Amino acid sequence: QVQLVESGGGLVQAGGSLRLSCAASGRTFSSYAMGWFRQAPGKEREFVAAISWSSKTYHADSVKGRFTISRNNAKNTLYLQMNSLKPEDTAVYYCAAANWGSFGGGNYYRGAEYAYWGQGTQVTVSS
Repeated sequence: QVQLVESGGGLVQAGGSLRLSCAASGRTFSSYAMGWFRQAPGKEREFVAAISWSSKTYHADSVKGRFTISRNNAKNTLYLQMNSLKPEDTAVYYCAAANWGSFGGGNYYRGAEYAYWGQGTQVTVSS
């Protein structure tokens, strides 16, 4: 059974930084693509970033240049470095794991591409 546990969320002022982590277990982490999504109150879940097994990365336009997704296969951990945070980044952030290594169809932004989800970690950015 694949398990994903996020950590690193919290309260930060606008312009600040946070690094989210997602510890994965239950299968060979290095073989699968991973992603980060977020959901703000009253809004639909949205794509933030994704990374393939070979570390090819994708970022949503809203976070490009501010957020960076990465992975450490030796530690079975996914990261999201978030810089220059804005109040509109406030949301619950979810880690997700796909059942394949790369996004051949380019559908990395679709939640349906991911089979496993973490419980989420709250990020609150104050103005």
